[in-house]
Amino acid sequence: MFSRHVSRAVAIARSVATGAADRKLLLRQLFEPASCTYTYVIADARSRDAVVIDPVLETAPRDLRLLRELRLRVRWAVNTHVHADHVTGSGALRLALSCPTAISGASGARADRLLGEGEELRFGAFALQVRPTPGHTPGCITLVLDDQSAAFTGDALLIRGCGRTDFQQGCPRTLYRSIHEQIFTLPESCHIYPGHDYCGHTVSTVGEEKRLNPRLTLSEDEFVRVMDGLGLPRPKLMDVAVPANLRCGIQDDAA
Repeated sequence: MFSRHVSRAVAIARSVATGAADRKLLLRQLFEPASCTYTYVIADARSRDAVVIDPVLETAPRDLRLLRELRLRVRWAVNTHVHADHVTGSGALRLALSCPTAISGASGARADRLLGEGEELRFGAFALQVRPTPGHTPGCITLVLDDQSAAFTGDALLIRGCGRTDFQQGCPRTLYRSIHEQIFTLPESCHIYPGHDYCGHTVSTVGEEKRLNPRLTLSEDEFVRVMDGLGLPRPKLMDVAVPANLRCGIQDDAA
C-alpha cells in the first residue's frame, strides 16, 4: 500500500533562506520504508555543523554516506522520543562519528545529553529549541528552529494525524494539550516535519494542521474518544526496539 511512496526513495533536499542574511540552512529529509520513518539532517551550510534527528539503525550506512558526501560535522544525533517501531541509529552514528547523542530527560533513556524544556541544540549559527510535547510517550519533544520557521514534531503531530496513545504510558488528553499549547502556538507559516508518514506527504504547516487535521480540529473530549477507539495492532518490533532505544540504540554498553 506504500509502493508509490517507497518507490520514490524520498530524500528531499531543501535550502532554506532564514531571516538572517548571513545564515543558510541545509535540510535533508530521508525515508525509511519499513517503519515509514523520516530522518532529518539539518546543517549550517556555511560552517557545515549538523544535527541528525531520528536516525534509523538500518539506514545508518546511508546517512553516514550522505554526511560524508556533504562534508558535514555532526554535533548531535537526537531522538524525539523512545521509538517503539524501529531501533534508532543514533548509537551507530555515535560510534562512527564520535558525536554525542541527545534525548528528553523525561524519556527515561540513556544518552550523552538529557534535554529539558527550553534547552537548545546549537549547530553553527543555528539552534533547535526543545519543546516538550508528551502524550504519545511521556518523553516526546518537538525541536523548533530558532527563527520558528520549522518544527520537527516526531510522533506527536503527523501530517493530518498524530501519534497513537495506547502504549508507553501514552495519554490522549495530554497529547491534545501538548499539540495545541506547544505546536499550534507557533506561527502558522512554520513548516511541520513529522517523524512518520503513511500517505505520501512530506511537509505541512502549522496553519494547515490547525485547519485540516481531522483529529486536532475536534474538541478535546472528542479527540480522547477517537484515540481511545483506534484499536491499532501492537508494533511488531516493540519488544526489541524499546529496550534498545532506552540505550539510544547503542549496542555496545562499553561505548
